Amino acid sequence: MSEPIKHRSTTKMVPYPSESIVPERDLGKTPVLETRHLGIDFGGLKAVEDFNLTIGRTEIAGLIGPNGAGKTTVFNLLTKVYEPTTGTVLINGRDTKGMNIVQASHLGIARTFQNIRLFSNMTVEENVRVGLHNQVKYDMFTGILRLPRYWKQEKKQHEQALELLSLFDMQSLADEVSGSLPYGMQRRLEIVRALATNPSLLLLDEPAAGMNPHETEELMETIARIRDQFQIAILLIEHDMSLVMGVCEGICVLNFGKVIAKGTADEIQSNPLVIEAYLGKRKEANA
Repeated sequence: MSEPIKHRSTTKMVPYPSESIVPERDLGKTPVLETRHLGIDFGGLKAVEDFNLTIGRTEIAGLIGPNGAGKTTVFNLLTKVYEPTTGTVLINGRDTKGMNIVQASHLGIARTFQNIRLFSNMTVEENVRVGLHNQVKYDMFTGILRLPRYWKQEKKQHEQALELLSLFDMQSLADEVSGSLPYGMQRRLEIVRALATNPSLLLLDEPAAGMNPHETEELMETIARIRDQFQIAILLIEHDMSLVMGVCEGICVLNFGKVIAKGTADEIQSNPLVIEAYLGKRKEANA
């Protein structure tokens, strides 16, 4: 964070009534995500406290902070892996209180993980089709007897899977066993599988992990293309600041479970609290 990183977004970010900012194009639309005073305790330890965030319907947002800041815990709260101790999570205007992971997914939220969680013994296409399961439109009886409707749906899902894989130029790998793919390809496949659930909000947990600079550059372009093509919002956790500053429109910074800054790339890079969180306090000259 010591030197400003170039960023590409020219989006105008404007105030939103909940003391947040969203892209100007998303004003007048229900935010895809709102959290209000969100928090969780683990045995008396406050892992996340008073977390407030609003994401516009087509916004690419970033959640950053030092290791141990609580970023993945926030993702677990949003996706209902954890039930919050305090506060509210709204997905597309719906309160998720009491919901489970599956119910939250049906509201339109999908995610990838820090550690890859593919079905390594299944093919690339089969992994994507796991994500398409909620779009199956035939009953068990039709599936068992392999009635015409079954084959029609199977053909449709095959085409959908290849179309999604083509976003990463992976359609030629459809029949490959996913566990045999290089690390970077497995990362991409996880994103494709998450997209297959047809989300309105896609959470990416360190998507550039293990990628070289060229792959990260391609990922940046792909994230923007996904947003434009699917007209969805994306929230990413990432330590690669070139990716964050290059693609994110709004950025939220966590430290010790609390939000210390929110703003555009320019605002975040020049924020003294953010600089201190990443680099530590500068020692006094005479110290």
